Amino acid sequence: MRIACVGAFVALVRGIAGEAVQAQTPGSPVTVIGPTDLTLAASTQYIVAAEGAVVVGRKIGLTSKAVQEQLGVDQPDLGMLFDDMGYAESATIPMSRLIQPKAEAEVAFVLKEDLVDGPLDAAQCRQAVDYAVAALEIVDSRIADWNIKFGDTVADNGSSALYVLGADHRTLDQVEPIEVEMTMSVNGEKVSSGNGAACLGDPLNALSWLALKAREFGEPLRAGQVILSGALGPMAVVPHGAVVTAEITGLGTVTARFSDTTSSQEGE
Repeated sequence: MRIACVGAFVALVRGIAGEAVQAQTPGSPVTVIGPTDLTLAASTQYIVAAEGAVVVGRKIGLTSKAVQEQLGVDQPDLGMLFDDMGYAESATIPMSRLIQPKAEAEVAFVLKEDLVDGPLDAAQCRQAVDYAVAALEIVDSRIADWNIKFGDTVADNGSSALYVLGADHRTLDQVEPIEVEMTMSVNGEKVSSGNGAACLGDPLNALSWLALKAREFGEPLRAGQVILSGALGPMAVVPHGAVVTAEITGLGTVTARFSDTTSSQEGE
C-alpha cells in the first residue's frame, strides 16, 4: 500500500510540475499522503533522483520557528540539491525558472568527509565540515498561494528551487555557526533578520538532523556535497528584477540577481 501511494503521489507531483512550469501558474495542493509523513513524502525525491538527476548536495528546511509559522508546520523538512540548481553571484537568475519564489538566508556547509557511520551528532558533523559559506536559497512552490501541508513541501523537494553561495569560505575554527547574525534585503530594503540560534538552536544541529535522516533513508551525506542548513530568519518574496543580498557575520555577504521577465528566451 505504501509503495502504491508513493507511485500515485509521484505521478501527481509530476503532473503539477509539468503544467506549472509550462504555464507559469501554480496548481492545487496534493493530498495523497498524510500531512506529516516525512518518510513517504521524501520517497518521491529519491525516485526522481534515481531517474538521472545528479545530486550535488542536500538541504534542510523549516528549521526556523519564523518560517514554520509562515507555512503552518512544526517540524523540519529536507530536499536534494541538483547540479542545475546552483547560480554564481555574477549570474542573473531567470524568472522563467520560477513560479512564486521566496528567498532565505542560510549558513551552507561543504563537507570534506562522508557522514555515514557513528552517532552523527553535532560534534561529528563539525569535524566533517570543510568550510562554511553564506548562502541564499530560493524556495518555490508548485502549489497555489503556498497553500501547502508538510507532505506537499517535502515531496516538492523541500520547496527548494535554486541557491547561490557567497565568495568567502570560513573553516569552523574561524566562525561559530550558532553565533552568526543575519540581515537580508531586497532591492536595498531590509526584509529579514535572524541568527544562528534560530536554526534548530545551531546550524550544526540542523546538519546532524539531516545526516541522521539521510542515513535512515539510505542516501547518507557525502564528502564534497553542499549542505544548506536552513533559514536563519523569515523568508521574503522575490519580485521580478530583484537584487537580494544577505549579510551573515563571519561569513560576509551573498547576492542573488533576478531577471525582470519570465520570457523563455531570457539568458541564463
